[in-house]
Order: sequence, then C-alpha cells, then structure tokens
Amino acid sequence: MLLRIKNLSVSVPGPAGETFLVSDVSFDVAEQSIVALVGGSGSGKTTTGLAVLRLLPPELQLRGGPILWEGHNVLQFSQERMRALRGKDMAMVFQEPLNAFNPVFKIGRQIDEVLKYHTPLTAPQRRDKTFEWFKTVGLGDPRRVYESYPHQLSGGMRQRAMIAQAIALHPKLVIADEPTSSLDVTLQARIIELFQKLRDELKLSILLITHDLGVVKHLSDEVIVLSGGKIVEAGKTKTVLSEPRQDYTRQLLAAV
Repeated sequence: MLLRIKNLSVSVPGPAGETFLVSDVSFDVAEQSIVALVGGSGSGKTTTGLAVLRLLPPELQLRGGPILWEGHNVLQFSQERMRALRGKDMAMVFQEPLNAFNPVFKIGRQIDEVLKYHTPLTAPQRRDKTFEWFKTVGLGDPRRVYESYPHQLSGGMRQRAMIAQAIALHPKLVIADEPTSSLDVTLQARIIELFQKLRDELKLSILLITHDLGVVKHLSDEVIVLSGGKIVEAGKTKTVLSEPRQDYTRQLLAAV
C-alpha cells in the first residue's frame, strides 16, 4: 500500500481543553488510484491532507497515527527526511495558486527551485524540463508562462502551472486541495481531464480534497465523506454516490 493512515486525529488546544479538528480517521491510498476526501467547510479534509505532509501549523497537535508511507511511519521521520520526501515522492496542489505562488518571483524560477534542490540538473536542463512539464499540463506557450509572474496568468493557467510544479519530480502521490473550486465549469472539466491523463501516463496516485461530488463522480475511484472531522461514509465512488447510506452524503449530493 502506498499510503495508509490509521486513527489520525488533529486537535487545537484551548482554555476548555482540546478541540478535535480531525478525529480517528483511517483510510488507504493504493498505487495509481484516486481517492477523494469530501466534506463541507470545516470537515477536516484539508487538515488531513496537510497532516500527511506534516505541514500543519504549529498550534495544531497531531494525535494518533501512524501515517504509513510505503510501510514507513512519516511521524517518525526527521525534518530533513520529510523535506526530501516532499516534492520528490509526495506533492501538493494548493487550493488557490495565486496565494500559493510567491508573488514577487516569476513562475519559472519557483519551479526551477524545486528541480535545483532535488536533482543534479544544470540550469539549462532545468529550464528545458520545466518547459516539458508545462506542455504536459497543457500550457501551450511555456516560455511566456516561465517568464510570467503569478498575477499575469489567468486562473486556469495558474492552476496548471501549480500542477506542473507538483509533478516536476514525478512524485508517486499528489494531494490536490480543491483544484477546481475557483474555476468555471469549462475549466473544471479540463482540469479533471488533466488529472485523469496524469494518473494514466505518469502512474500517479491522487488524494483529491473537495466539497464537490460532481468532480468526485468523474474523477475518483474511492470516496471518503468527512463531517465534523470524522468519517461518516466511505467506499467505492460509484456505490457511495448511487446508494448513499448517510443523510449528510445525500445533502452533499443534493448540492451538486
């Protein structure tokens, strides 16, 4: 199993004691599979994704576990080992690329840094490789994108550039946090098609974080429904969406 999470909990301390944002969550992500974490705002899905990469804010406490990556517990990894794992084996597509990219640096430089840190490629080789990834994600003018600042690109182009950054080192797992939420319907469909293409061509696994069961229906193999930080329903996507057992899942379906 590529990723296995067992009894994960995340809490925030307060004057009245701990408040749990995620409580006793367990699930697996197999190789070359797409697993969706679904729920409304505050359901704990993004917190779970950040916990996998150990990118939680310092005020949050990670409880439970383990989080097993290819059988090894990442909660026991040193910070140096985690930095090597991020990007190279696991990567994340953040919810809003305009905020995730550094606004004062060009897109090309930000992707170049990923390749510079993790590979022995020379500067011209890194530039060529970045152009290749831009073409892979459907950016038709890679030189223009490379030389642009984030604000100079459209929302769809920024999203594709962020996906290119995430897959630059050919990771085994990509965690995609609401990758279509800020896009119109046409662009959403193109991003869904892109993720399907990347899964098939690059043999990726994807942990998809979303509130939109319409996206889940077209993209994921399995779905895990979260509410209040707890799993309320899980299973094969086709089964869960066609025969939901919980009222909360039915409400999410009704909102599509």
